[in-house]
Amino acid sequence: MLIYMIRHGQTDWNAEGRLQGQKDIGLNDKGRGQARQNGQTLRTLVGPDVERFDFVASPLSRTRETMQLAREAMGLDPLSYRTDDRLVELSFGDWEGHTLDDIRAVAPDRLKDRSRQKWSFIPPGQDAESYEILSWRVGAWLQSVEQPTVCVSHGGVIRSILKLVGGWDETEAAKCDIPQDRVLIIDRDHPRAEWY
Repeated sequence: MLIYMIRHGQTDWNAEGRLQGQKDIGLNDKGRGQARQNGQTLRTLVGPDVERFDFVASPLSRTRETMQLAREAMGLDPLSYRTDDRLVELSFGDWEGHTLDDIRAVAPDRLKDRSRQKWSFIPPGQDAESYEILSWRVGAWLQSVEQPTVCVSHGGVIRSILKLVGGWDETEAAKCDIPQDRVLIIDRDHPRAEWY
């Protein structure tokens, strides 16, 4: 079961190093270009089998716009896809919108705790999540996939998938860089992950 994963294109908050989480921040011009580029890559990778694919995105605006631009670059109807709430990025709670330097200035000990146990660390705030918590809903989504799929989501979601399907350990998955200008192919039933 092949899943083509794309992280949304760059936002201004990405460029500024701000923790974005579930805040609904739109793409910037660079992000729009990345989305179109990923659509062109997908067109090559998927080829004529595109009709067999399900297209699904996180419901946040940055992922929806990325999906629409990618589908347009593939020559498809930009709006013919669905969303799934399980694909929303993890919540950084009270830390959303702040840079790591901002946090270091007011909570250096909490930031050190995060650095030591990034996978299981829960930031302050009522709705905050860890990567472990995120992986529960991402795992439920993975189990629901019934056909080859193109998915546009977030860095944390892709980290969860790398652990759940790719066999990465928690530390490796939590700390890996997730590019916004590449396509990741996941084989859910035969664990492997390759970037294109």
